[in-house]
Amino acid sequence: MNCPKCGVEAPDDAASCAACGERFENLADGGESAPAPPIKAARIIYAGFWLRAGAYLIDSVLLGIVVGFTLLRPLMDRAGISPDNPWVLFNGMSQQIVAINLLVAMAGWLYWALLESSAWQATLGKRILGLIVTDLDGHRISFARATGRHFGKVISGMILLLGFLMAGFTEKKQALHDMLAGCLVLRKI
Repeated sequence: MNCPKCGVEAPDDAASCAACGERFENLADGGESAPAPPIKAARIIYAGFWLRAGAYLIDSVLLGIVVGFTLLRPLMDRAGISPDNPWVLFNGMSQQIVAINLLVAMAGWLYWALLESSAWQATLGKRILGLIVTDLDGHRISFARATGRHFGKVISGMILLLGFLMAGFTEKKQALHDMLAGCLVLRKI
């Protein structure tokens, strides 16, 4: 079936269009679908480096505030770590510090993977800037693929951030972690 709003082909059992987000009516009553608009080439706009960097900045600030107040601050108080010296979280090796760092990393992983694999197909920062994450066919990604994409960012960062900068120069504006996970970041039309 084709999306009545943008004309992009969608699976017959799809609840919404992967390209524009248009919700499809429930055809369980046996009714016929609305006639498809004339088929036209789907207009895909890839999200470039600066839009993605802006979304990442928004996400990092929001996640930092929420995790800082709900997780980090209470755990630091409980472990007896002074908030006057936050660098101890980066260079300390006590069991408490390792556990806190693992919990903070897990919160980041769950934030990015759950939201990018959700019906929104975007984190809050991406949603604010009108971006979505899809697979190479324009469909919603699974939690496993979103997890792979998230941890692929480690590789993108390990090579002097060149993996992230690739989003400014590749044909489909893919960063290295997008290529590894088979994903695209698109602007909603």
